[in-house]
Amino acid sequence: ERAAAAAEGHVVKSPMVGTFYRSATPGSAPFVEVGDTIQEGATLCIVEAMKLMNEIEAEFSGTILEIYAQNGKSVEFGQKLFKIKKA
Repeated sequence: ERAAAAAEGHVVKSPMVGTFYRSATPGSAPFVEVGDTIQEGATLCIVEAMKLMNEIEAEFSGTILEIYAQNGKSVEFGQKLFKIKKA
């Protein structure tokens, strides 16, 4: 049962309503891609809310399995952003 949950991955949800950005500036490389191995504290994305750029960081090390949100699109509070398999 635990192995199935681990294989499924952990979903990172948006902590706020805002605009989802995969990179720091337009045209620069995304912070993460599917398949990337990330470390705890790594920046996953930016959610811009009321002109503030909020960096969303990984809460643990692992591998990016899915990216749900689209670059430049609005996200809702609690919306799925990423799925990460814990290391």
